[in-house]
Amino acid sequence: MKPAQRATSAPPFHAMSIGARAREIEARGESVAKLSLGEPSFGAPPAVRQALSVVAGQDLPYTPAEGLLALRQAIADFYRERHGVDVDPERILITSGASSALLLATALTAEPGDDVVIADPCYPCNRELVDSFGGRIVLAPTFPETRYQLSLESMETTWTPYTNAVQMATPSNPTGTSIPHDELGRLCEAARARGAWRIVDEIYLGLADPDAQGRPARTVLATDPDAIVISSFSKYFGMTGWRLGWLVVPEELVAPARNLAVNYFLCAPTPAQLAALEAFTPDSLALCEQHRVELVQRRGMTLDRLRALGMEVPVEPDGAFYIYFDVSHTGLSSWDFCMRALDEAHVALTPGRDFGVRTAETHVRLSYAAAREEITEGLDRLGDFLARLG
Repeated sequence: MKPAQRATSAPPFHAMSIGARAREIEARGESVAKLSLGEPSFGAPPAVRQALSVVAGQDLPYTPAEGLLALRQAIADFYRERHGVDVDPERILITSGASSALLLATALTAEPGDDVVIADPCYPCNRELVDSFGGRIVLAPTFPETRYQLSLESMETTWTPYTNAVQMATPSNPTGTSIPHDELGRLCEAARARGAWRIVDEIYLGLADPDAQGRPARTVLATDPDAIVISSFSKYFGMTGWRLGWLVVPEELVAPARNLAVNYFLCAPTPAQLAALEAFTPDSLALCEQHRVELVQRRGMTLDRLRALGMEVPVEPDGAFYIYFDVSHTGLSSWDFCMRALDEAHVALTPGRDFGVRTAETHVRLSYAAAREEITEGLDRLGDFLARLG
């Protein structure tokens, strides 16, 4: 007997591996400044936590595969009130985290032999899912000039006769940068005109900077109502361990998505769905917005300190909670830099090899989702580490 090839060929997710190594160090009684994982320090709003304690005493049967109607309606209301976009709740599926939403989106669209265009760098699991379904990821090179985001030119350059979908993330992991909304519209229109699916990761949309008039960042659905959208309760709502996300699909994919969902997952966790209804109350949303503002302040603090340490940040982020910076001047690869920073200074960072090819050995991702005190301690330790390097 032998395992399937997809099981043996999948690379590790280095951010998680570094997290495991950090826990080993902590088990020895030593502290680690964890600036590697995208896990907001705030946690879920109090009303959500309280709701979980209430539902824990109730019967908790399966929900429909697509999730509780009340929660799908709450998400539809959120799109209308925050973005001015009407989304039929029938087009929304509740998933076990955004990872399951991404799996569903890939299963719905990728066939053996299909090409899927995605920016380099990008979130690593996207590539593995496409590969698992027999598709091929075509990495479109990006540059600081395009804020490490897919551009119309790079998409067209990497297009092949077999391109079936384009995946975009705005704001992006690992760079924290967004695609300007007009450019996003042009990308979607060009892909749609060529008969390709548009799969847009908006997990960090709630943490994107407002526009010049103070309005929230716009969803792709305002420009492309038939785009496939992946979102999550993990980031803006601070509900990482609750494993709850959602997927918005065009009408033609509603029935297939439900059929796949019931076969893959049966349903998302009932307690998390019930408690998540409280994420959309005015008090919870106001608190989440306060947290977004706090993250902007942490970003500024972290950028200032990195630059004072001589770290090059080619592009300032405008969302999420990541900074992607260049360490090539240290003479170390990104992997060696991260491993030595962890072992010698007890600072956890994520190497660029998680995210792509062009910047794999030169760039490192820092997450400023940690508490201010932990960020400050981590940057102090990083400064000492760099001084010892030379």
